[in-house]
Amino acid sequence: MQRYSFFSLARNALSNHRGWQKAWRSPALKNHYDVLIIGAGGHGLATAYYLAKNHAITNVAVIEKGWLGGGNVARNTVTIRSNYMRDESIPFYVKSVRLYENLTRELNYNLMYSNRSMIDIVQTFPRLRDIKRRMLTMDIYGSSYEQISVDEIRRRIPSLTGGGPESRLPIIAGMVHSNAAVCRHDAVAWGYARSADDRGVEIHQNTEVKSLTRSGDGRISGVETNRGPISANKVAVVVSGHTTTLTQTVDLKLPLKSFNLSAFVSEPVEPIIDVVVNCPDMGVYLSQSDKGELVIGGAPDPGQSFRRDIKQSVYEDAVCAMLELFPSFKTLKMLRQWGGTLDIAHDATPIVSKTDIPGLYVSAGWWGGFKAIPAGGYTLAHLIANNEPHKLIEPFGLHRFNHLDFVLESGTTTAR
Repeated sequence: MQRYSFFSLARNALSNHRGWQKAWRSPALKNHYDVLIIGAGGHGLATAYYLAKNHAITNVAVIEKGWLGGGNVARNTVTIRSNYMRDESIPFYVKSVRLYENLTRELNYNLMYSNRSMIDIVQTFPRLRDIKRRMLTMDIYGSSYEQISVDEIRRRIPSLTGGGPESRLPIIAGMVHSNAAVCRHDAVAWGYARSADDRGVEIHQNTEVKSLTRSGDGRISGVETNRGPISANKVAVVVSGHTTTLTQTVDLKLPLKSFNLSAFVSEPVEPIIDVVVNCPDMGVYLSQSDKGELVIGGAPDPGQSFRRDIKQSVYEDAVCAMLELFPSFKTLKMLRQWGGTLDIAHDATPIVSKTDIPGLYVSAGWWGGFKAIPAGGYTLAHLIANNEPHKLIEPFGLHRFNHLDFVLESGTTTAR
């Protein structure tokens, strides 16, 4: 793999940048692989990378119906954090944040990782009580979360001029999560793809899986695609909002429902926010990108949907909430908007698990899965290699639904 550095940049500048190697290959599709990973998003590519790096499993194909990184990994608000509630959740996300912190160096790819911190704006006393519980639990696992005053909030976010004593929901406190960060979403996919390819993993774009296939003894045997059948010893379904679309082809029912989560960005402006701002009582969150755009998200669609655009009522709710706290933003023009499909488990905790079908694994239910990409791939690779869960994801298995052992996670940004 060609290493990127200041010196390689300068050297290639002399040849008008014609000497760069391709980031990943486009090999011929084989008939059989040891492991097939369906979905070339962040989680699928990270899984392939850690299979090769940590477990020396390289006869792996990542197949994607569209283009690499064209799904939800490119349709999110790039926030990285570990401020969750449950004992089962926090260690997992702490691990993910720590992996992110060193990922640029490990992958030799500039992910534009930026430690920003997140400030939760608290506007109701029930929320404050809930969030203090989260603070105490997080402290056990080494994730930072501390309360600050309203004056300190306004000092750190000068543009936050709303939410005063006469407003509908006055600001009463704030919480700072100093481990929070942002990172370039598509660079995460590209970095993992490049490093996985260097270790022998094959990536096949424009290869749509029509159905899963099983052998006579009930094991998973491979997939049917638009390019013909592919057999495999093990198959991992890592396709974000469309997990059930594939698993139902082998009569496997999962406790998932699909929702559309939308976001939008403003026109670029001068730097005005250097933290991630989250307003859980009003259901809106925002940050400012390196290009100066305000990146804004809100609640998901109220009903199940496979849509990938934005619903006007959801957009209006998010804008109204934001303008209550940042009234000066009313003159900004919207630059673009988008939506992505999420499959959400009944307890709002992800599923990383083997299934009742031998050889078939799923990684699904990611409510804001961008922050979980490194740990999600790390632990799914361990599960595939050993057929036993890593201790970080043992509570995330499908077995928890057999006995109502739910991990009821209220630490999601815009929990329903």
